[in-house]
Amino acid sequence: MGLLTTTHGTEQDTPGSGTAVVADSAAYDMDSEQISCARDFVRGFLSDARARRGVDVPARSMDIAQLVVSELATNVCKYAPGPCLLDLEVDGGLLGITMWDSGAVLPSALGADPSRAGQHGLEIVLAVCQSFQVRREPVGKRVRVQISLLEGRDAGPAGPTPW
Repeated sequence: MGLLTTTHGTEQDTPGSGTAVVADSAAYDMDSEQISCARDFVRGFLSDARARRGVDVPARSMDIAQLVVSELATNVCKYAPGPCLLDLEVDGGLLGITMWDSGAVLPSALGADPSRAGQHGLEIVLAVCQSFQVRREPVGKRVRVQISLLEGRDAGPAGPTPW
């Protein structure tokens, strides 16, 4: 279906922090064709934050952000196709990614099984993000993750990533 709406990047002062928050949002009628659009949106947002606002975005963080959004969008396609909201926010050295969908079932990672083909997306997200939260909403759920934009400090909830 395509990108339904987008709000152009905003910059707001974070009370008491002395830093500016850079944020943008997009809404999709999520299907498999829209996964690449969501990745492009993240890449464009981070490129704009780097070029226009001077945010330091290491190449590794750019790649991780696109991977995470791709995995989250894939889950929406599989388990809650339809409306999807993607919010991005840079605050200090962290990129916040929030994805809302209308599905009621909360995601859960399967146990490690190297012989399993597929269904490793959430495991990947948990491994590369600083934080992971899932919250039920009156309609659907909201998944929020944070990714480090500080070179050499990328770590998931289990500690620094080995690569």
